[in-house]
Amino acid sequence: MSEETATWHPGEIVPESGIYACDCGQGHHWSTDVKGHRFPPLPAGCPGATWSLRMDAHPDT
Repeated sequence: MSEETATWHPGEIVPESGIYACDCGQGHHWSTDVKGHRFPPLPAGCPGATWSLRMDAHPDT
C-alpha cells in the first residue's frame, strides 16, 4: 500500500506527525497528530472508519 493511500484506525499508533482526515468523504473531520501517539476516535456521528495523512508535519525529513 502506498503512503498516499495508507489509512489507520482510531487507537493505532500515528506513524508520522501531521494533519490527518477521516475517510467519510465530507472533508470536515481533521486531526493533528504526533508520531508515536495513538489516533483519536472519530468524532461523534462521523460515518468514517479510518484516518489518512493529508499534510506531513516534517516533509523534508
